[in-house]
Amino acid sequence: MKILGIESSCDETAAAIVENGSRILSNVVVSQIDIHSAYGGVIPEIAARSHIEAIMPVINQSLSDARLTVTDLDAIAVTHTPGLVGSLLVGTLAARTIAILNNIPFYPTHHLKSHIYANWLSGYEPEFPLLAMVISGGHTQIIYMERHDDFHIIGTTRDDAIGEVFD
Repeated sequence: MKILGIESSCDETAAAIVENGSRILSNVVVSQIDIHSAYGGVIPEIAARSHIEAIMPVINQSLSDARLTVTDLDAIAVTHTPGLVGSLLVGTLAARTIAILNNIPFYPTHHLKSHIYANWLSGYEPEFPLLAMVISGGHTQIIYMERHDDFHIIGTTRDDAIGEVFD
């Protein structure tokens, strides 16, 4: 099974193709760091406009790097939430349009859950129950998982997120 994953939750436009849940066939990322550095942080409107310019070239490059065409895909997944609304909209509309036009299953995914599930891409199978720490953008969370898709936030920051500092 080959899945195209699309990510546009903040200031990077990314597309990757994963085969059978663990083999990464391609991974293309276009950063906007140079654009936003002049402002001292991400400007949501500028980020969304940059995604519009980058989304299709990134998807096409990902397909090319994997030596595949859209018809070879079994599914498309896209970051659906949380993130910057305009940025998420660009990725979601691109993914949904490609899925509809090619009759491919479409799966909106939760950005923070995906950070945890990315650990399975290494081929390592984490054992349950487990603790995960998510440090991403405006989020810092310690999450307990008893089993798949069973998330319990047991700790978070009260003020600023470590993820913002980390980014």
